[in-house]
Amino acid sequence: MARRRDPTALTEAALSGDRGAMARLISMVEEGGDPAREVGGAMFPRAGKAYTIGITGAPGAGKSTLTDRLIGRIRKEGDSVGVLAVDPTSPFSGGALLGDRVRMQDHATDHDVFIRSMATRGHLGGLALATREAIRVLDACGLPWVLVETVGVGQVEIEVAGASDTTVVVLTPGTGDSVQASKAGLLEVADLFVINKADRPGTQELERDLEFMLHLSDRDDWQPPIVRTVAAAGEGTDDVWSAILEHRRYLERDGHLVERRKQRLRQEVAEIVARRLELRAADACRGEAFERLLADVTGHQLDPYAAAADIVDALAG
Repeated sequence: MARRRDPTALTEAALSGDRGAMARLISMVEEGGDPAREVGGAMFPRAGKAYTIGITGAPGAGKSTLTDRLIGRIRKEGDSVGVLAVDPTSPFSGGALLGDRVRMQDHATDHDVFIRSMATRGHLGGLALATREAIRVLDACGLPWVLVETVGVGQVEIEVAGASDTTVVVLTPGTGDSVQASKAGLLEVADLFVINKADRPGTQELERDLEFMLHLSDRDDWQPPIVRTVAAAGEGTDDVWSAILEHRRYLERDGHLVERRKQRLRQEVAEIVARRLELRAADACRGEAFERLLADVTGHQLDPYAAAADIVDALAG
């Protein structure tokens, strides 16, 4: 039982290929606290080799089916792959497959496929930062590909998917997805658009809308391709894989991949600092000293900005 909670022992076991240990390390990352920091510190120096693919889009777009097809494509090449199915709304994780991810169970007995559903249960920076650390666990354990699938297109999901080397946005015709993509900011993070269920009416109109919005965008480097698929029938998934590989080649030319990863680390460090300061600020805004300061504000002896300045100065000191 002690081994089940010992980050050092679990790290050694995971690095030697123990899939159960990998799952428990990800649980620690989700929970946060000192054990999570210990896991992160052990994994970070060993990570940096895996290529990550984020897959996002509205519920029902067929992301899980597409992910399942991509797993098969990667395995066809002989590579192992890790999959993180990220659900910000789930109050539990425990390694269980959530919702429609049972479709991926065809690969459940394949030792070279690691599939894990995760949600945040206390991580300092929430799900986006927890997912980055979970990716590092899989990366450090030698998985050359990591797929990160999210359940929707909210801010958290976009942050999670955008933390990947290649971000795939899955849309479906006849659902107003192009408008939603524009409003949600997906145009900015997408490296590849997939129109799934392309055998449905409205496919041509959706593709035209996407092309128009991309034309109006100010992207002057990589222009995201638009690929049609019917993932349930396996149609077009080879084209998606080819587009992912082409984007990877683009990034690896002229140092784009190194720069992209550097910017992600810059953002991650800044987010961690912000979260820690936020926690310290919350602690400073309670207790007797804060109540005395608030009494001065309530009595109009001190204005709110001056009171906040006193608190900030105390934190800085």
